[in-house]
Amino acid sequence: MVKKFSKKKVAILGFGIEGQDLCQFLLKQEAKVTIFDQKNKDELDENLKEWEKLGINFELGEDCLKKLPTSNFDFIFRSPGFKLSLLEISQAKKNGATITSATKLFFDLCPGKIIGVTGTKGKGTTATLIYEILKKDGKKVFLAGNVGQPMLSLLPQIDKDSWVVLELSSFQLQDLQKSPHIAVVLFITSEHLNYHRNQEEYIQAKANIVCHQRNGDFAILNADDKVSSSFAALTPAEIFCFSRQKKVNGAYVQNQRIYLFDQEVGPTKNLQLLGQHNWENVCASVIVSHLAGVSLESIKKVIFAFKGLEHRLEFVRKVNGISFYNDSFSTTPETTIAAIHSFNKPIILIAGGSEKGSNYTELGKEIAKSTVKILILIGQMAGKIKKFVLKAGFKGEIVFRPSEKMKEIVKLAFSKSRPGEVILLSPACASFDLFENYKDRGFQFKENVKAL
Repeated sequence: MVKKFSKKKVAILGFGIEGQDLCQFLLKQEAKVTIFDQKNKDELDENLKEWEKLGINFELGEDCLKKLPTSNFDFIFRSPGFKLSLLEISQAKKNGATITSATKLFFDLCPGKIIGVTGTKGKGTTATLIYEILKKDGKKVFLAGNVGQPMLSLLPQIDKDSWVVLELSSFQLQDLQKSPHIAVVLFITSEHLNYHRNQEEYIQAKANIVCHQRNGDFAILNADDKVSSSFAALTPAEIFCFSRQKKVNGAYVQNQRIYLFDQEVGPTKNLQLLGQHNWENVCASVIVSHLAGVSLESIKKVIFAFKGLEHRLEFVRKVNGISFYNDSFSTTPETTIAAIHSFNKPIILIAGGSEKGSNYTELGKEIAKSTVKILILIGQMAGKIKKFVLKAGFKGEIVFRPSEKMKEIVKLAFSKSRPGEVILLSPACASFDLFENYKDRGFQFKENVKAL
């Protein structure tokens, strides 16, 4: 591999898992690396001194980017935590720096065939299911992006016959200039409006997954979603669709049965994945796996055994006939609506958290007409959700606990439930007011459920 970065002055913005993976790659390239991170030394990697011994420089703290524009970097690698629109990044670009990312670098260097999956929700489930199907079929396949392993560390193992399945967020796609061989676009709704300037910028970022495709590539689009379907006009790739509502050129559900073209795959009732929204993720995975050369028999074996990912409608346990589900990954109203629709039993719903710029009108309406009998509201958005739920005419009980600890929340939900009912953590919000992240929120929920 040509050492493109040898002796070059390189900045890495953000020193999480992706940043550390990138740093190791650049050290092998003999680059002169400076890390910029808004955390201080105590909050960062405990091996910071080891990195410094390797010649890495650090600029830390809230004002870490102050020196970025005037430090004459050749390359600046931006992690998802740093907005492309930041003034310091724009100034550094004017001063001659090339702004890039680990994702862009991976697309430039990867010799294998890339399957990219994006959408507002369902990316991780769909990407992992595709990976599991291809792996079961004996293909050389890797899972990376926001799930699986860091991308760049995989490069030495990837050859031209390999498949790489990437879960791609809007942050990673925003400045991408290459698109995957197979691009999967799930449903797209409003999200990350606290990060993107507006809905248009968010959709445009997502569109990059197909915009740079070529003849011979494939775009797999959600026929039930207007935004996903509209991407057909943006790509020269061959288009296949998936749907849980109608027959399409691809994979679809009709009469509670899954089909690949006109061939039956099996009944939806045999899926381990809960909720009709997951039918879309399964159908997308089926058509992608078929295009990757996997037999229908191999596809069947995996999709009907796959139980899903942690924190995504994850069954925790049953206590005294009451079922607990952890859906902490649900950070938008749309995914909480999908979670509610997954049950026909009475629900005690725990919702709320920090702001993401979402609109809660539809969530309020769905809660009002659903089987939710008690709504426990937590976090900064508790008051806002309560307003929309009451406006929609919700007749159940609302319990307001904006600053309560998870231990008390779980105990409260349990005390109000009866055998045969469901206690569902599906927040419809981000987690950063009361928890470190959605994983911390989910772990705390599960630990306290197990302690009952």
